[in-house]
Amino acid sequence: MKKHLTYAIIAFFATVAVSIAATPDKAAMEGKEKAAWQAFKDKNEAEFKKLVDKDIRAVYDTGVSNMQKELDAMKKWDMKSFEISDYDIFSDEKDVIVSTYTVKVEGTFDGKDVSGTYNAGSVWKKEGNNWLAIFHTNIKQAAPQ
Repeated sequence: MKKHLTYAIIAFFATVAVSIAATPDKAAMEGKEKAAWQAFKDKNEAEFKKLVDKDIRAVYDTGVSNMQKELDAMKKWDMKSFEISDYDIFSDEKDVIVSTYTVKVEGTFDGKDVSGTYNAGSVWKKEGNNWLAIFHTNIKQAAPQ
């Protein structure tokens, strides 16, 4: 009986340890989010593709986007700066994380000023040992009324 109880306790703690180790912490995921934004800002397609899944889907007020549209848009952006705040994540699965945050952007798109504060969110999926963004959205916050 003692032996069975010991095995059960060991199995319980092993399960807890594996589940904790499987999901990265908030700071690590925020780092990935910032790295994706930085790669986009720097127009660094190679680095962007390391962080974003080839089958990415994105939704904006201007429409639905995929990887090719994201890369095309990257060329039209002149992003001076971005600042992420209020970053939060949650997950019900060991290989999927949903992030929400606010991002303040200064820059132009196709010559038009699009500076402002945006509400944003991403879905990250673990592929092998890498976390890749598979979905992203952001929309400019409405002016206070």
